[in-house]
Order: sequence, then structure tokens, then C-alpha cells
Amino acid sequence: MLPFIFRKIVYGLLVLVGVVVLVFVLFQGFGDPARLVMGQTGDAATQANIRKELYLDQPKWKQFLYYLNDVSPVAFHSKEEIQKKELKGLFIGGDTKFAFKLPYLRKSYQTKKSVSAILLEALPGTLLLAIAAMTIAVLIGIPLGMLAAVKQNTWMDTGAVFSSIIGISAPSFFMGIIIAYLFGFVWTDWTGLHITGSWFDIDEKGVKRLTLQNLVLPAVTLGIRPLSIITQLTRSAMLDVLDQDYIRTAYAKGLSKSQVIWKHALRNALNPVITAITGWFAELLAGAFFIEYIFGWKGIGKVTVDALEKLDFPVVMGSVLISATFFILINILADILYGIIDPRVRVK
Repeated sequence: MLPFIFRKIVYGLLVLVGVVVLVFVLFQGFGDPARLVMGQTGDAATQANIRKELYLDQPKWKQFLYYLNDVSPVAFHSKEEIQKKELKGLFIGGDTKFAFKLPYLRKSYQTKKSVSAILLEALPGTLLLAIAAMTIAVLIGIPLGMLAAVKQNTWMDTGAVFSSIIGISAPSFFMGIIIAYLFGFVWTDWTGLHITGSWFDIDEKGVKRLTLQNLVLPAVTLGIRPLSIITQLTRSAMLDVLDQDYIRTAYAKGLSKSQVIWKHALRNALNPVITAITGWFAELLAGAFFIEYIFGWKGIGKVTVDALEKLDFPVVMGSVLISATFFILINILADILYGIIDPRVRVK
């Protein structure tokens, strides 16, 4: 298993390098970053200093190497760069140091704050929203899919399939607008919910307080599509498994129906469900852009949309890199879970 995990990590790093190349090509060539940093005012000397600081006075291939050196956890930096960029990590050497460090995503054009700090501030909101949405999808989707398979060709099966088709077909932004309007505006006196709100409130003393009430509507909206997909996948996988010979053998041994379904059938039917759960969880962590924007939920998605509106490309580039990292890590986790749940696919 360890060589397999190592290979997956290597492949993941190669994918990240490809993402870095794509991000640099797409965003580094738009507009004049020096003008975006200093605004509409500023003399030629100020612009020249900013261009030098951002390496814009260098050829494109050198600009890319500098950017790759900044975002890489293994890099070379001078003493001046370490102090100026406030790099954190282990540094070995003299004037030019070999570094094992946290990736440096540079600074925002608009706020001059570190991009890492901006994204880390928004990350808890996205994590909380994604975990809540996937929890709703898993806790409802898997039992509903099992029920539909066990009660095949009954009204329960038909209702579950019909509901999941509606959930898959309806776009998230459309469902978000409908749910926000009905439960956060029209029926707000009964639900006590609001259209917009983040995962924290700031009291009179300036202290943040957790407010899970604002999480309900965006989490339900975000969980509708993965819930529908998990329901259908669980149903299809359970129907295939329930026709297998070892299920009939389990019944012949005198095992109860609940034992057969939960211990034997469900465990062997979970592989496609795990793929759906991990894939959707990675996508939600990458930033539920429309949902966060509609509900005013402060997460990576909303921060990225705001940065795009202001042409704050370092924030957008950092967000894309973090999203890609989430996809890779969760896909590795999914492969490990396959081997744990189903011994047939364990890597020797």
C-alpha cells in the first residue's frame, strides 16, 4: 500500500505543476499588475519599482520560474526574500538558502494582505459548509438508496427515484435562489432563517461568535445534488449486489435480512458511492461559488468571485491552487478507503 500511496503523491505533484502552468498562463498575462497594485495614481518611478518587485521587468519564462519558486514547498530564496516575503519554514545555507517552506502565494493587489492569510481566513467557512452539505447528503442519501433497492418497484422506490431525478436536474444556483427566497424571506417569520449570513457574528466587543443558524439554507441547497446522486448510486449498486450468489448463501445460512443488507450487501455496494462522496466533497471544498455568493457565505468561493470582480489575480491564482490540492488529496484518500472497505481492491 505504501508504494501505491507514494506513486499517487508523485502523480498529484505532477498535476499540481500542470495547474501552476495553466494558472500562470491564464492570469499573469491579463492587464498591467503594476497599475492594478498602485491604482490610477502614481508616477513612473513607483510603477517601475512595483514592476521590479513583481518580476514584471523579466522575460515571461523567468516570471514563471519565480512564481514556481514562490509556490513550491521546496525552493531557493535569498535572506532578503525570506524577510521581505515573511516566509515560514526551514532554511539551510548562506546568502541563498535551500528552503522547506509553506507555499508563498504572494500578496493581494487590492488589500496588500498575504493571499495565504486571505484564503485561510475564508477556508473554515468553506470547510464547514462542505462538511454540513455532505453530511446531509450521506445521512439521507445512503439509507434512501438502500430503501429504494430493498423496496424495488414500490411507491417508495418510485418516489426516491423521482425525487433524485429532480435534485440532479435542478441547477444549484436556481435552487439556491428559490430556497433563499422562500425560507429566508417569505417564510422567515416561521423558519427564523435569513437570506444572507456567515458562519460567525461579531458582537459589540468585536469577538467572533459561531452562528450555525445561517448554515442551514446554504448547506441544504448545496447538499441536494450530491444527495440525489448518492441515492441513485446506492440504489443501483445495492440492486446489483442483492442478485449475487453470496447474498443467497447468506440467507441460506439463516442470517436475518438486516444482517445480510447492512453487513454483506451494503459494504460491497459502497465503492461507487465512495467515488461520488469523495468527488463531490472535493468539488464543494473547491468552493461552492454560486451558493456562497447567493447566501453571502464567507468562503473561498465568495472570496474568489469578489477577487475576480476586482481583477485581484493573486487571490484567484491561490484559490485555484488550493482547490486543485484538495482534489488530489481527497482522491488519494478515496483510493485508500477502497482498500479498507472492499478487500477485493486492496493493493498488494
